[in-house]
Amino acid sequence: MVLIISAVFPPEPVVSAKLSYGLASELSSRYNVKVISPRPSRPFGFKFEPVTEKYTFKHKVIESYVCPQSSHLGRLRESYSFGKAARRYIIENRDEISVIYLITWPLFAQYYVVREAEKHHIPVILHVQDVYPESLTNKYPICGSIINRILLLVDKYTLKNSEAIIAISEKMGAYLIKTRRIENSKIYIIPNWQDETSFYPQEEKLGSGRTGDEPFTFMYLGNIGPVAGVELLIDAFTYDGLENSRLVIAGSGSMKADAIKRARKNQEAKIEFWDVPDGKVADVQTKADVLLLPIRKGISISSIPSKLPAYMFSAKPIIASVENGHDIANVITNSGCGWLV
Repeated sequence: MVLIISAVFPPEPVVSAKLSYGLASELSSRYNVKVISPRPSRPFGFKFEPVTEKYTFKHKVIESYVCPQSSHLGRLRESYSFGKAARRYIIENRDEISVIYLITWPLFAQYYVVREAEKHHIPVILHVQDVYPESLTNKYPICGSIINRILLLVDKYTLKNSEAIIAISEKMGAYLIKTRRIENSKIYIIPNWQDETSFYPQEEKLGSGRTGDEPFTFMYLGNIGPVAGVELLIDAFTYDGLENSRLVIAGSGSMKADAIKRARKNQEAKIEFWDVPDGKVADVQTKADVLLLPIRKGISISSIPSKLPAYMFSAKPIIASVENGHDIANVITNSGCGWLV
């Protein structure tokens, strides 16, 4: 049996959930596949509809603590809880499992799965979406270095004892090899993928997503979380006071309520918040004239937001506020799809 341990899964509309679903669907045509995941919770505030599709694989929701809100302690507890729950599942079904594909919360969920799988000689393919603990400790310059040294030992163990590691960019792969001292042969560079066919029909609508009566639209679409930097967009748009224009913030997330409060303080600016139903990203993005991609300092070195390829599929210009020289900046510069600030 191929066991896919996924931190998110449909009906959650996030990219990692769709990656796991796509792999499970494809592999189930040749292998016995089972997926385990926690109950749906991402993004925060999203209304989940029951899944009516009949899967070609087995899916089990296992009981564990979830924390979609922006809370460092809550997220660590969530990782620990799901890791322990997945560990129990491995122990109970170890004789059936041939290989594990692991795309889950760092650091503890990864650690407990890899540690238990190693005891039973089950190979683990670890899919790394974000580099931890750096993504966490970079936010705390004073005490972060101490925390980083402790948590880095956990991550080194996890990566060194995985059979193979999937990194989503060349820079991420090189960084893991250097800082974790991993053999080059264990790293496979596979950028995140999306179903571009849902965007292709939109090419016929380019330029027709808005009428002449609508204001010029700057849009951010994605998770409204702590690393998104949506507050920068609100402040900058208010400060500029552009005529006949609006800022649309589309999506859900743990920081959405705070963003709405911030926008309400600036009544003179036309700022709108839209919901994005699952499967409607392409439709919503046709309403944009320019798509916005802000990333907090220190984050772009260890993460590539899934909204970047989605933006590019919509063929709309991008304005990105990111650190120079990292993957996001390089993609935008090399493709000529937008501007960096």
